[in-house]
Amino acid sequence: MKYIKETQKSVAQAVEDLQAAIAEQKFGVLHIHNLYETLNKKGVPFEYQCQVLEVCDPHQAAKVLAEDMDLNMALPCRVSVYEKAGGTYIGMLSPKAMLAQLSDSAQLSSVAEEVEEAICKAIDSAV
Repeated sequence: MKYIKETQKSVAQAVEDLQAAIAEQKFGVLHIHNLYETLNKKGVPFEYQCQVLEVCDPHQAAKVLAEDMDLNMALPCRVSVYEKAGGTYIGMLSPKAMLAQLSDSAQLSSVAEEVEEAICKAIDSAV
């Protein structure tokens, strides 16, 4: 259900490299949520760097939405770069596994597989 890779890079460098790798896979980064900054600004002490990138391939998203508009709630895909136990990690929840919980459509399964393959390549490249 999870795809996680450890990297020797800092969170900031891994985020930068991940953005480039995502673009190489023809995905765009829609937004980056910096959980460390957000939580601390709201008065919630949080010590770990954690940035969540919302990523999307608009062509793949359109295929999903054409098949089942309700799946807009599962979009976009999210890839996290975070600190844990002294290391830096890049990871995501499996689009295939998540979509399988929401739909039994063979077409959507195929789209999810393509998306997962592309994002895994981006993560591997950014590590």
